[in-house]
Amino acid sequence: MVPELLAEPKHQSPLRLLSNQPYLLLSLTSLFWAGNIVLARYVAGHVPPLTLSCVRWIGVSLILMPFAWPHLKRDWPTLLTHLPMMLLLSATGFAYNNAVSYWAMQYTQALNALLIQSAGPLFVALWSLLLFGVRLTGPQLAGILISLAGVLTILLHGDLSALATIRLNKGDVMFASSLLAFGLYSALMPRRPITHPLSLLCFTTGCGALMLMPFSIWEYSTGATLHRDLLTAATLVYVVIFPSALAYLFFNRGIALIGPNRAAPFFHLMPVFGSAMAILLLGETPQLFHVVGYILVLAGVIIAARQSSA
Repeated sequence: MVPELLAEPKHQSPLRLLSNQPYLLLSLTSLFWAGNIVLARYVAGHVPPLTLSCVRWIGVSLILMPFAWPHLKRDWPTLLTHLPMMLLLSATGFAYNNAVSYWAMQYTQALNALLIQSAGPLFVALWSLLLFGVRLTGPQLAGILISLAGVLTILLHGDLSALATIRLNKGDVMFASSLLAFGLYSALMPRRPITHPLSLLCFTTGCGALMLMPFSIWEYSTGATLHRDLLTAATLVYVVIFPSALAYLFFNRGIALIGPNRAAPFFHLMPVFGSAMAILLLGETPQLFHVVGYILVLAGVIIAARQSSA
């Protein structure tokens, strides 16, 4: 299924249609990443973060390799020619970002992480401005601010005074640094070398796994090992398939279609999906602030994602 999605076959098919729906692809990406944050907090202390990150990208590389191999052989000279850029994408989008965010969840709460995550579009805009002089348009800035207001409404239960009760710790700082790194990855993606999407993802995830391997070995030497149980197995299956292979394929494709500044506000859908999961799966009661927050987030994403007429 994956290679058909990305090869963009000439005949019309559901996968071809999906590959040209950036808003749907980016929404699914946020859904998978929201589940990843919740899961990372749930398994904190049970699954070592550096090992989880390393295994995650090894798994993705192995899954993609049979489909990516023909494209990798063709694109190999291009990848090597742009090796510094490829290594930077691997480090920011896969190695550092992922490992540090998992590590941070050992010390912080999911609420804090989601609040910090809401600054994601601003980090993307900052890197785009600093590196390439790309400024946010008026609608993009307005959309980000509106959706940010929706995020805060949901996470703070409609009570802005709750911000005063939040205490930052080293986990929050670590999570913010991982988000800063991912903002750089997002801003650099439009400048990536022209290759098949499977070549790009297989190469960068493989490099990311190699970068993390020494740290995973060190972590193992400290006595932190994977528990051989159902929770660990389910965690690995989820993180390899949904927030990794599928989410990155969808995210990269979404950026390719509408650009990083228009794609970044979709980060704000993560707390929306997270709270919806709590309502549907954990039996939490929907409140008025949920409705108000959802409307603000969706309105902001729609405004920011629209093509500027300028």
